[in-house]
Amino acid sequence: MDRYFRISERGSTIKCEVIAGLTTFLAMVYSVIVVPNMLGAAGFDPGAVFISTCLIAAFGSLLMGLWANLPMAIGCAISLTAFTAFSMVLGQGISIPVTLGAIFLMGIVFTLVSVTGIRQWVLTNLPKGIAHGTGIGIGLFLLLIATNSVQLIVGNDAGLPVKLGDINSLPVIATIVGLAATIGLERRGVPGGILLVIIALSVFGLIFDPSVQYQGLFAWPNLMSEQSLIGQLDIMGALNPVVLPIVLALVMTAIFDATGTIRAVAGQAELLDEKDNIVGGGKALTSDSVSSIVAGAVGGAPAAVYIESAAGTAAGGKTGLTATIVGILFLLMMFLAPLSYLVPAYATAPALMYVGLLMLSNVTKLDFDDKIDAMAGLTCAVFIILSCNIVTGIMLGFVTLVIGRLASGEWRALKPGVVAITLGLVVFYMGGWAI
Repeated sequence: MDRYFRISERGSTIKCEVIAGLTTFLAMVYSVIVVPNMLGAAGFDPGAVFISTCLIAAFGSLLMGLWANLPMAIGCAISLTAFTAFSMVLGQGISIPVTLGAIFLMGIVFTLVSVTGIRQWVLTNLPKGIAHGTGIGIGLFLLLIATNSVQLIVGNDAGLPVKLGDINSLPVIATIVGLAATIGLERRGVPGGILLVIIALSVFGLIFDPSVQYQGLFAWPNLMSEQSLIGQLDIMGALNPVVLPIVLALVMTAIFDATGTIRAVAGQAELLDEKDNIVGGGKALTSDSVSSIVAGAVGGAPAAVYIESAAGTAAGGKTGLTATIVGILFLLMMFLAPLSYLVPAYATAPALMYVGLLMLSNVTKLDFDDKIDAMAGLTCAVFIILSCNIVTGIMLGFVTLVIGRLASGEWRALKPGVVAITLGLVVFYMGGWAI
């Protein structure tokens, strides 16, 4: 196992990788509740979606772990799940089979983009400032997601967009205490400190929080029920000219959203080579795109590497064993569905907040001697959080870089690839195709 996953070579241990896998799993297990709820609102059978969500996360994470040997877990992308439910099915009235066919086609095109090297070309032409800015922005995004999940930061009806939630509520207090404890344990170098806090807060919730209740241990999954979505896709229907632009929008979004996430998590895990390329990046880029093909086939939402993977890398995960553990646990989750309700949002929020804070260290990697590159990176970071959209931040970062170079007379520093990506992103947004 050590040789296969190169555990010692990357400076890790089997124990550390197992802890990292458990940490990542607990940080993203909420998806088995959120994804069925969202797609259920659009008419999907929630029970069938639960099984699909587990299958997609298991397949994608095992592929990433056993083939790409990277500590990144894959699951149904929450943003693309929302688009699938509320825009495609409810908004445009596309039937569920045709929607699944569109996701399948998106996965096919996405995989072709990956294996032909187009995604790697995008990564190669990602300026350093924007690459680091993406990491900063994703860190801020994680902080917002985590704090909003426990209502520490909430929407504001008047004035500024957000405001402080109920500081006296149990979830908020537990989250703040959990974050402080996580920082303290990590400072002391306690093995599995992040995981220990997640478990402690889950036990606390089970004892003191009425909303956290034991609902059983075992539930047998019915893969062949009448409601099952496995194999229910309509590929011919998805080839309709009305649907094809949606497929391309999904692909374009996935290219920059998922690619930016993979780059950020790899940087967090210190898995970049001397040229700032991801170790085993080609396989990583193909793993999540192939997972979207599987998503359409088994009846789920498009797949992507989860930002929450950074919780596992922060816990020390550096190899594919981390992702493999996540995949195995999602397979078991199909049989242990009731246990998912024992991990409240405030148990995992501190881990995500801690990781978000760690990712802000990318600011130190910005080269402020090249002010345009650094400011483009900061523009990317700020607009990821302000728009709650990774692709939007990346697009504005590229626009800032290109126009800034032209205005400063430094146009010779612009690579043709950077200009091409910028034009493509601008057309994508100005054409109204952005998700």
